[in-house]
Amino acid sequence: MANNQYYGTGKRKTAIARVWLEPGNGTITINKKAMEEYFPTKRMQATVLQPLELTGFSNAYNIKVNVLGGGVQGQAGAVRHGISKALLSTDTNLRQKLKKAGFITRDPRVKERKKYGQRGARARYQFSKR
Repeated sequence: MANNQYYGTGKRKTAIARVWLEPGNGTITINKKAMEEYFPTKRMQATVLQPLELTGFSNAYNIKVNVLGGGVQGQAGAVRHGISKALLSTDTNLRQKLKKAGFITRDPRVKERKKYGQRGARARYQFSKR
């Protein structure tokens, strides 16, 4: 068996996606479900497909994804990041396009922790002077 399988790991918030690409007809399977079934909204489907449409490999690879953690929006971002990194391992000349679109860089924004003596991360308890 030839090693025509490419791997990439994507992260977004607390979601982690493991992505495998292999030459095929363009089917995308996420956690053993079709992409349309796992991500029902068009917006999340578009997020997942962005790196493929940008590079022109929409129907070139079959994509298998295992994603866990986070919410659905974070998972969609993690899958996009993972697909971008897997595409990089297929052809390093795609780096310029993917980098310019911002798909290679991991989005570092995460929820800020709650601080002690406060109601939330920034919100304080109500203060009464008298």
